[in-house]
Amino acid sequence: MLNQHKWIYVALAVLVASLAAHKSAWLLTFLFILLLLLLLKGEQRAVIALMLGSGFFSYGFIMLGQQTEPSPLPSQILITWTNEYKVNGQKLRGFVQTATKDKLYVVYTFHSEQEKNFFAKHSLAGSVYQVQGELVEPAPKAHAYAFSMNDYLKSKGARGIFEVTEWTFVQQRQSFQTWLAQQRHRMKVHIEQTFPPSLVAEAQALLFGIQDEVDDELQRAYQKLGITHLFAISGLHVALISWLFFEGLLRLHVRKGIATFSLLLILPIYGVLAGSAPSVWRAVSVVELILLLRYFNWRLAIDDALAWSFIGFVLLEPGVIFQVGFQLSYLATASLIYSNRILKEATNWLLRSFLITFVCQLLVYPLLLYHFYEISLSSFIANIFFVPLFSFIILPINIFLFLLTFISMPLVHLCFVFYEPLRLWLTAFIFFLQQLPYQLWSPGRPAIWLCGIAMVSAIVSLYFLEIKRYVLCLIVLFLPACWIHWSPMFFSEMKITFLNVGQGDCTIIELPYRKAVYMIDAGGVLRFQQARWKASKQPYEVGKQVVVPFLKGKGIRMIDIFIVTHADADHVEGAEEVLQEIAMGEIHVTPQSTTKQVMQDILKEAQKRHVPVKEKMQGTSWQVRETVFQYLWPHDTDYEGNNDSIVLYIQHGRFRGLLTGDLEEAGEQGLQALYGEHLANLTLLKAGHHGSKTSSSEPFVELVRPMLTVFSAGLHNRYHHPHQEVVERFHRRQLPTWTTGIDGTLEIKIKKDLVQ
Repeated sequence: MLNQHKWIYVALAVLVASLAAHKSAWLLTFLFILLLLLLLKGEQRAVIALMLGSGFFSYGFIMLGQQTEPSPLPSQILITWTNEYKVNGQKLRGFVQTATKDKLYVVYTFHSEQEKNFFAKHSLAGSVYQVQGELVEPAPKAHAYAFSMNDYLKSKGARGIFEVTEWTFVQQRQSFQTWLAQQRHRMKVHIEQTFPPSLVAEAQALLFGIQDEVDDELQRAYQKLGITHLFAISGLHVALISWLFFEGLLRLHVRKGIATFSLLLILPIYGVLAGSAPSVWRAVSVVELILLLRYFNWRLAIDDALAWSFIGFVLLEPGVIFQVGFQLSYLATASLIYSNRILKEATNWLLRSFLITFVCQLLVYPLLLYHFYEISLSSFIANIFFVPLFSFIILPINIFLFLLTFISMPLVHLCFVFYEPLRLWLTAFIFFLQQLPYQLWSPGRPAIWLCGIAMVSAIVSLYFLEIKRYVLCLIVLFLPACWIHWSPMFFSEMKITFLNVGQGDCTIIELPYRKAVYMIDAGGVLRFQQARWKASKQPYEVGKQVVVPFLKGKGIRMIDIFIVTHADADHVEGAEEVLQEIAMGEIHVTPQSTTKQVMQDILKEAQKRHVPVKEKMQGTSWQVRETVFQYLWPHDTDYEGNNDSIVLYIQHGRFRGLLTGDLEEAGEQGLQALYGEHLANLTLLKAGHHGSKTSSSEPFVELVRPMLTVFSAGLHNRYHHPHQEVVERFHRRQLPTWTTGIDGTLEIKIKKDLVQ
């Protein structure tokens, strides 16, 4: 066996091999860089040989698994449900295993409320169904910073999405793991039946890792404070459960050896009951390894146990390295292990708590920025108080109350009378804290190479902190951070992005060096009345799930002017979520549109955040350096719908662009009458009304003859936008067109009078 503290090199080799197998074989060159570092370090030949051997073996092993062609799926297959599934609205979604051991993500639509209620109350784990349906392609992500279903399936080792049209129950498979999954479901339902509604979500999350009921607003408050991890079962939870169980057995006069063996048996069971998340299995596997080897009088260092756990995880499920929870869990744990000398310098619990948070955040911050595009600055303070509060007070209270529900309900109700008001007060306090300004650093997503530099700088700064060279520590730390902060602004061209928001409009204009940012509309979803049981717990919100991630991913922290072209849901419904997350200078609306019901949410949010709302019409213009903006429409103050959309004209050197909102033929005729040849031969046109048959009329298209036309329309939308007749009008004139629903998010760069 290798000497202690050497397995980290093998784990790094396995990581490199897995990345190379999934991305590019050229990444294997990092094995030789690691080889060079070990030679310079003077490591033993056995260490170097094992590192190289493990790397190449892992690469071959993973590649072999990837190159195995899966057998074609027939329209009828047998599936066995795992415990990873959710019932939400009218849909059942989750992972299943086929008879050929393929993993699939299955989507099923309930036909009645009774059917939905049955599956909400009974565990599906281990249930075998004969299903009929088809394998469908995951929807492409809306833009580079949006959620990718394809990447998610890859990280889970799933072959694809199978949409079920019909199914028939075959049998219930019995196994110990299935039984545990059923018990987990029963505990979830038990908590719902015995805890007050305000405490259900927290108890389910803390005790069993179930976060289905966690309120979105509360979760966002936790994110702003940097304490979201408190709702996830982590190493601290596992350690506390282990300590309570072990000490409890010792108090019952159970021999230490038997108590240790019992703990070895109980921890994997708890891992399944807690949801089998990477953070749970990381903690469980490390404790299991150390206890098991100690049981046989072998010693294993904690960092070596972590490395063994990592190697086993990656080889068993190679795609796991792309799971954010897996990455953060192992990196944060490693940061604590290898910063032990720094943590020992703490002279009191307050300083130690701060150092623990500082060390963890320092090493994981490049990953956090890459995945979430922001970091909570308040987390350095908040975690000092909230980690002990949740770990040593709230978690034990939830464990106690949960156990008490099986003993005496009158007594547990009495406890809730005192505990619930205190817990609600804490929630109110958390909401108050999250409203404080300047809590988030949102520089956008750094390039991978810049993340690597930031990671190296974090490691070097920890070294300088360890040897007490504090000035060097700060310099090494802040230089890459400043680079990350300012790099999104280093561009000399004007950028116009037509965001793929489905059936709606959203356009973002960035001036050179980000001297100003303007956003036109924010997308939205047309809501239709449906039965209450069909409604999703977390309805799809374009602003939150598409627009905000794009803005944050690009590092856009301020929108100087937000233009609402007119009062239609598919243009304005997403604006409220954008306002909640992104600072705005002012909002421009078309005259009299503020009286419409669809505008009320954005107006309330603007008033709450002291953002001025101004009515604008024809004649308004402004200039930023060489770029001129002008509103060409509407020309009166009577709001009548689409034909009173704000029309924006942009001139940047020889570039001339026209963005027409939902303008239809009557509005186009008005523009022609007012401006005539001034609109001829445009560089760019954002076609009116998503390419509707009632817009882009023949005379208008003949006049403007744009070099490029963009239709903002959803893929397979119910209105069939852009209409074929409209598209043909442009194509007959050999004028190229793009559609966001087909071509995805479109970014147009205007540099030195050239459009790219």
